[in-house]
Amino acid sequence: MTSRSTPEPTAAARPAGRRPLRRMTARGRDEAHRVASPLELFFDLCFVVAISQAGAELVHAVAEGHAGKGILNYAMIFFAIWWAWMNFSWFASAYDNDDVLYRVVTLVQIAGVLVLAAGVSKAFESHDFLVVWIGYVIMRLAMIAQWLRVARSTEGAERTMALRYAGGVLLCQVGWLGLLFTPEGALPWVFLVVVIAELCVPLFAEKDYSTSWHPHHISERYGLFTIIVLGETIAAATVAVKSAVDEHDALGELLPIAAGGLLIVFAAWWIYFVVPIHGHLRTSGQAFLWGYGHYLIFASAAAIGAGLEVAVEQAVGTAHVSTLAASAAVTLPTALYFLAVWVLHSRYFKVGIGQQLVLPTTALLIILCTFLGDWAVPAAGIVAALAVAVGVVLTARMVTREAPVDAGA
Repeated sequence: MTSRSTPEPTAAARPAGRRPLRRMTARGRDEAHRVASPLELFFDLCFVVAISQAGAELVHAVAEGHAGKGILNYAMIFFAIWWAWMNFSWFASAYDNDDVLYRVVTLVQIAGVLVLAAGVSKAFESHDFLVVWIGYVIMRLAMIAQWLRVARSTEGAERTMALRYAGGVLLCQVGWLGLLFTPEGALPWVFLVVVIAELCVPLFAEKDYSTSWHPHHISERYGLFTIIVLGETIAAATVAVKSAVDEHDALGELLPIAAGGLLIVFAAWWIYFVVPIHGHLRTSGQAFLWGYGHYLIFASAAAIGAGLEVAVEQAVGTAHVSTLAASAAVTLPTALYFLAVWVLHSRYFKVGIGQQLVLPTTALLIILCTFLGDWAVPAAGIVAALAVAVGVVLTARMVTREAPVDAGA
């Protein structure tokens, strides 16, 4: 997942039309018009099933007054989902040859994530990770098969890199067995150890040879997944509002929450896509921070939807939490999202202290909205919208100042 340059593959090594089966060799990093494939979009859509299950369990935990335990479980489950998506996405950016075998193995990975999604509830409620682990085994064995195919199709340092990936993924998967036999109190520590091991696999595998992932393609993949997660947030909030209106006839109480939530999601989309990021992904350090850091962006974006559901349930009296706790369920993940986007995206394109302070200040103001009682969510939405407006104005002023003076004026 690092970005050291690799020799550009020959024209014969690049995908050139549909073939039943061919060698799995690297695609060029400078390949023109590289975009996400329909298979990748289908892959992302199926992952959202698991994300929605994790979000639903988070809602249940927070609404029942078990926020600490729910957030911890959510963080662990979301990592498992996100990391499997990461493994495939970076691999596909470098080695997607779209032949029959590649498609079949990818569909097997999709089946694995659906099995994982089926086990999310048990993992939350009783820390029974068996079904989640089985789903992970399916996904990771398919991933190992992809890397072994690369090793068979290449030689030298590239072959060594592929074998390191296959071996590292296999060893980490064995490590996940610890979740099935560890006492509940020690589970987070075992999880943390295996997470660190997982994060180190790409660094070890690519220390001598880097995969030729495509900057524009990988940034598009992350952007599309962000859109899908934000869409899931809107869908979850809409279902919650509809259910509350149907069962409690509380439209008046819910309209401010719905409006505030919509403004938050609109602003979340805006700040993520206001500038293209692919030009920034040049060095290994940049790729490492950007790719791994998206755990916070994806997890917080999905948690915003869960928070909106909690706020709706609290407004109609079905959640056993205070107004402050329900408000925090929305404002805290929103603030985290704004900060994470600033760190990973926006700060590289901001000019001057004014532009740099917009998103951090917005995050702070959104946190302060937590204490506004029933108006916390709409206030947070207004602050988020104002942040977008201020950013647009500051950018327009900068462009105006830098525009060349017309010599004929």
